[in-house]
Amino acid sequence: MPGIDECLLEAMRLPGARGAALVDWTSGLALGSVGEFPGGDHEAAAAEAAEVARLTAEQRAFTPDGYDRHESADGTAEAGAAGVVDPPVEDLIISNRDSYHVLRFVPTSFDSSVFLHVWLARPDGNLALARIRLGEMAGRLVLG
Repeated sequence: MPGIDECLLEAMRLPGARGAALVDWTSGLALGSVGEFPGGDHEAAAAEAAEVARLTAEQRAFTPDGYDRHESADGTAEAGAAGVVDPPVEDLIISNRDSYHVLRFVPTSFDSSVFLHVWLARPDGNLALARIRLGEMAGRLVLG
């Protein structure tokens, strides 16, 4: 099972990958990053992506019908039967004239608040392949 660095290096092998990061959407901090980022600042890019991810994840309009975070009496998220807390959103895709940003939320054994952010060059990027591979990576990623 890969750790953060191995996962990010695997993400950089996606066609058109320009940069990849694992970001905590609660704090906006990059837990790891590789490659280049818009504006040249990976911390600023992580904070901005985290804001978009947080706004999306907290809106009921974007969660599945009947979604319940399985909160305990103290308000913290509880893990499901497999010990994994599913994030409220699977992934988020943002496109502009020259690139794609794919944010893949990662299921974790704690309150799920991390996502993989991959920046793809539009001429070389493949969104379908990126979604499939990021889903596989998120499922194998070991945090902790």
